[in-house]
Amino acid sequence: MSTPLPESIGSRPVAPSTAQLLGDVARREPFVHGDGKSGGQMERVVIDDEEFILKHLHAAHDWIMRATGDRECRSITVWRSGWLDHLPTCIDHTVVGAAWDDRPDGRGGVLLMRDVGPWLVPEGDDEIPLEHHLRFIDHMAQLHATFWGWQDTIGLLPLSERFGWFGPDLAEAERARGGTNVVPTRLVPEGWARLSARSPRVADVVLDLLDDPTPLVASLEAMPQTLVHGDWKAGNLGSHPDGRTILLDWAIPGVGPGAADIAWYVCLNRARLPQSKDEALDAYRDALERHGIDTASWWERQCSLSLLGTLLLFGWEKALGDDDESAEDLAWWEQRALDAAARL
Repeated sequence: MSTPLPESIGSRPVAPSTAQLLGDVARREPFVHGDGKSGGQMERVVIDDEEFILKHLHAAHDWIMRATGDRECRSITVWRSGWLDHLPTCIDHTVVGAAWDDRPDGRGGVLLMRDVGPWLVPEGDDEIPLEHHLRFIDHMAQLHATFWGWQDTIGLLPLSERFGWFGPDLAEAERARGGTNVVPTRLVPEGWARLSARSPRVADVVLDLLDDPTPLVASLEAMPQTLVHGDWKAGNLGSHPDGRTILLDWAIPGVGPGAADIAWYVCLNRARLPQSKDEALDAYRDALERHGIDTASWWERQCSLSLLGTLLLFGWEKALGDDDESAEDLAWWEQRALDAAARL
């Protein structure tokens, strides 16, 4: 069983400017992370012969921040709160500092992170080694068990806003502001149109909930909650030689059902899973039990509804593939969505 969280915690400082955060920086150069999709900017910096990654946070150049309503830099909020200091020791968030970097068009900031590139999951579509995959899931469950029953007092992403970012209206909003990123402006609307044609029953369920997610949110809120990271994709994960899991990009954390994280994991990492989605879901449940969480009374319902919530986010993406593997994947999600809809 995890150690109980403290009733009060200390805050972490946020420097008033990037210059004050970096101090005597020896080198700064642009850094491109191949898995990045948001449009956010990063640099590699060298300080005292140690390499770091500097991530710039500003809604003006990060469409995911805009889509998720992040105008105050959640990544800095969670750092400043001190809660990252209470993650289980099996997880390395890599953050060592933060600063405000305001601009005329709104609040911005930067995060300074240790460069852990050599230990990140390699880019591409190769399967994640089974040992690493199962360890990621175990550490996810350990994170959730550590924060079981946690309440958000610092203003992270609320559950009521967790599933509605990638709706059909995203493209219109991005185009209206002159956005050109291919994901929100072309792939998202194309995918929703294809889902309506390929799976009209599922599209009706999903699009109705995107218009009014209240039934889904209310059902999930009635079940156990924890701190969810929100983005357990391969591009944010790595394995230290000592077995710790690297978990990057704390942009969309908040209170929610733990099953939302494993549902996201099996969704976005589908091509890289070394076991089936159902086996991965079972592995997560087993890990929760190992870490002291009794799942008997709520697991089936929470898992089912969390999968449906994930389809609200990525139903468009599931409709884009044309090969047999993509069709099989879409069929799996279709069945889960219809099963979950019957629970509402």
